Parts: sequence; structure tokens; C-alpha cells
Amino acid sequence: MQFIERAIWFIETRFAEEITLDDIAEIGGVSRFHLSRSFGTITGQPVMAYVRGRRLTLAAQKLLDGAPDILSVALDVGYASHEAFTRAFRDHFGQTPEQLRADGIADPALLVEPLRIDETLLATLPEPRIVDGAPLRIAGFGERYTFATNHGIPALWQRFAPFVGNMPGQIGTTTYGVAADFEEDCSFGYLAGVEVSPTADLDEGMAYIDIPAQRYAIFAHQGHISTMRRTAYSIWAHYFPNSPLIPTGGPNFERYGTEHDPFTGNGLVEVWVSIVR
Repeated sequence: MQFIERAIWFIETRFAEEITLDDIAEIGGVSRFHLSRSFGTITGQPVMAYVRGRRLTLAAQKLLDGAPDILSVALDVGYASHEAFTRAFRDHFGQTPEQLRADGIADPALLVEPLRIDETLLATLPEPRIVDGAPLRIAGFGERYTFATNHGIPALWQRFAPFVGNMPGQIGTTTYGVAADFEEDCSFGYLAGVEVSPTADLDEGMAYIDIPAQRYAIFAHQGHISTMRRTAYSIWAHYFPNSPLIPTGGPNFERYGTEHDPFTGNGLVEVWVSIVR
């Protein structure tokens, strides 16, 4: 957890200054992708959204304490102009700085408090297998999510379930939950699907992703699927920061084979993370 703690410490001591994702990643000793993925998994929000929230929360507290000059407050928390500060403030709190100073904060839940890492979510993971995987085409239903909205993924699986075994060109019975195209705002594409032939004529509305040959670290998740977050938390917050293995940021996936029961949610799920060869 030390690299996340270092990143949070750096943010807390510098968020009123001009800091970038690269600055924070360098302090944490990890790549931009690793920082974005880990921070999103652990906190449910993008790194720079947290920075912005902390800046605006400090500004709100100054205004609530009676600061008379809004421009001075804006400059203190890293904004170069009254206009830019007011726009960001209104987008975050739903009210202008003047309104907050006059009427108080409309929704105190929008104040962003310093993060506290929940180490109770850490699990001891078996050492992953290292495998060179062949190219795959996975087809099914896809949507775009963030770590704050990924509670919608089970509904995506419910939509896809009737098609398992009935997909054109389906290969095998294993199902895959593929995450790809990660952005720094913690958004990512997720596809619930099965492997299909590259020549399969897919039904209208189906999506697919071609996963190139990659090297993977394969982690085993045992138990109920509802505890998958703990495994993901441990992979990104603990395993990779303490390992010589480097994730690439390429497509990775959950693999649901015969040892997983889709009706009860119990059994083995493998988490395949692409790594540098």
C-alpha cells in the first residue's frame, strides 16, 4: 500500500499547486496507467478528480470561515482566474462561491475529505501463474463504465446469459469479462462474452474485441463472485507494487471456466492481467 500512501501524501501536501498525474506517479514509483488503475480500484474515483475535489473542498472551507476575497481563495487553491474557479466550483458543488459564502453549503456530502486506505480489504494472494496467451476474439455485450459505475456490470451479464452457447461461431463454453481501453478518468470498456471464431457472423447489437497474443499474470479468485473487489484491490494495491512484473495497460479479463457456477456465483475465477514480456 506504500505507493498509494505516498501518492496521497504528495496530493495532500501539494494539491494547491500545479501538479500532474505524471508528478504523482513519479512519487508513487509506478506508471501513469498503474497509478490510475490502482487508485480507481481502491477509491472508486480518478486521481485528478480527487485532487480537484480536495482543492475545492479547501476553498469551500475558507469561504465558510469567512474569507472575504474569492479571487484570493481561488489563487490559494491553484486556480489562475475567478472565472475558472467559479466554473469548477459550480460544477462540483452545484452553487457558486458567492452562494456558498452567503447561504452555506447545500450538500455537505460533496466535500472531499482526505482518503483513508482500508487495509482490511487486502487479501493474501497465491503467486500468479505466468502464461503466454494466444490471440482471442471475444464477442458479446459491451458497455463503458467507471469504477464508480461498475455496479452495472452484473446487469450486463444478465443480458448476455441467454446467448451463452448460442453465439455464432462460439468456441468452448468458457465466458470472459474483458476490461480494456482504460482512460485516466478511470473509465474503461467492459465486454461480457465468449470466444468466437474470427469469421463468425455476429448478430446485430453484438460487440467484439480482438485480444492480441500477450503474456499474462493469472490470479486465482476463490469464493463468491461478490468478493471479487477484494481480489482486484489486492492485485493492484499490493501485488504489483511489490513485484518485478509490470502491467502493460492492455486488455485483461476475468475467465469463468467449468469450476465457476454462474447460478450460485461460487467457484474459481481467473483474473488474467497482461504484463510486459
